[in-house]
Amino acid sequence: MNQLTDRSGPPIEAIVVGASAGGVEALLKVLGHLRKGFGLPVMVVLHLPDQRDSQLAEVFGHRLAVPVLEAQDKLDIVPGTLYFATPGYHLSVEADRSLSLSLEEPVHHSRPSIDVLFESAADVYGPSLLAVLLTGANCDGARGMARVRELGGTTVVQDPDEAQVSTMPEAALALHQPDHILTLLGIGQLLAGLE
Repeated sequence: MNQLTDRSGPPIEAIVVGASAGGVEALLKVLGHLRKGFGLPVMVVLHLPDQRDSQLAEVFGHRLAVPVLEAQDKLDIVPGTLYFATPGYHLSVEADRSLSLSLEEPVHHSRPSIDVLFESAADVYGPSLLAVLLTGANCDGARGMARVRELGGTTVVQDPDEAQVSTMPEAALALHQPDHILTLLGIGQLLAGLE
């Protein structure tokens, strides 16, 4: 069942996801629901130490049914593909629906920042964006979620009671009322139902 069928506005065209502490396990549970042929682009920021290469695309690529790439500067966003932010670089969505990497100052001590991705994607996709915020130990993502909501997009926050680290979901809930507060299972089912 598609839990977004009762929402007004255009259909969802893109998904952005943010996670920090505890995020690898949470992302595997949520994104594992996506079936082969899933038609929407998914862009993910997971906080990692920026001094090391990320193996996220390789690890998730072996575990998921959708193609997984590490984001590259000027790369066109392709439907049905999952993009992970590159450690040490902010990931943004450009007006022409391509990806952009930048070395601007960290936001909430994080680069990549969830806020940077969410706010830029909200500016491009507006009401056709779905933003998901998962477990994490800081307040990155809260402001970005509020921006998505302000521009008519759909917001989903992991239930803080289930989150491995509840700080990030709680920060988002303190700033705005999301469309959905769900468990990882519920979020995965919601995303799978967008097809």
